[in-house]
Amino acid sequence: MSKNVGIAGIGVYLPDEYITAKEISEATGGVWSESAVIEKLGITRKTRATIGTQEMGAIAAQNCIEDAGICPTEIDVILCMGEEYKEYPLTTSALYIQDKIGAVNAWGIDVQNRCCTTVSVIKMAKDMLVADDEISTVLIAGGYRNGDFIDYNDSDVSMMFNLSDGGGAILLKKNLGKNLVLGSHIIADASLARTAGVEIGGQINPITAENLEESKKSLRLLDAKAMKDRLNQVSMPNWNKCIDKAFEKSGLSKSELDYLAILHIKRSGHDFMLKELGLSQEQSIYLNEYGHIGQVDQILSLKLARDGGKIKDGSVVCLLSAGIGYIWAASIVKWGEQ
Repeated sequence: MSKNVGIAGIGVYLPDEYITAKEISEATGGVWSESAVIEKLGITRKTRATIGTQEMGAIAAQNCIEDAGICPTEIDVILCMGEEYKEYPLTTSALYIQDKIGAVNAWGIDVQNRCCTTVSVIKMAKDMLVADDEISTVLIAGGYRNGDFIDYNDSDVSMMFNLSDGGGAILLKKNLGKNLVLGSHIIADASLARTAGVEIGGQINPITAENLEESKKSLRLLDAKAMKDRLNQVSMPNWNKCIDKAFEKSGLSKSELDYLAILHIKRSGHDFMLKELGLSQEQSIYLNEYGHIGQVDQILSLKLARDGGKIKDGSVVCLLSAGIGYIWAASIVKWGEQ
């Protein structure tokens, strides 16, 4: 018998506090004007958390469980897509979330692929559900607040001035018969593996008394020229290939696409992608009032679209992401009853 995997629930946690475009401008010392932050970077405001990533993931997971209308004891596996930057290093976020939501019958593991993690984990979760008869329900959840590491005086990282905070969760069930997860495709370019990251605090450059303050704002482009030159060459072709292959694996035509759930990028890039796909502004949501919540973006976009009526029964959705390292991914979802 053919098995299908569907999205049973979606959960999001958004902090109540925000950083405005004006405040970002002031943090750059005026190098970026308020209007440039809004128009070029595409940030009206962005979320700012006072709690950690594990806690945000747990709250989003609870919201997801309520959205799905299930008991947490039904969950078989928790795949945490939350960031490595969390309340306590070397603790397992999936297991923290498991305990907080009471998923006593589950096991969990942390998976990390930077801002590409959610789409990558959706593929992993679907493959697990199809292959393993003992797994029927998988919860994907996690939190993000890498923006803590941003130095607004470092012009090289202006592409990351949009980093914001929040949590997201999505619940997948075997043979749900609706909101089906179809094909996915992922491309990696390992030549960019060490072109961006937190420079201070690891084994090569540990925190010392002398660099303590600097370490707190050390998410940097470790090789800015190499990264930007390479991305200019391959980023858009790789995204297009991911989309094309994901549709091919789904048995659908790209012309059937109804909604694009894409991570927050600069306004011009967002508009260019819509034009490339023949979509209108109404067929996506630009996250300028939220910022870039890392791998939570696709979950947030999907929830906003569902709740706002942008996706309906029969809608074809593309979840599109990219992450430093560098990796690109797309996953296709056919919304509604099948």
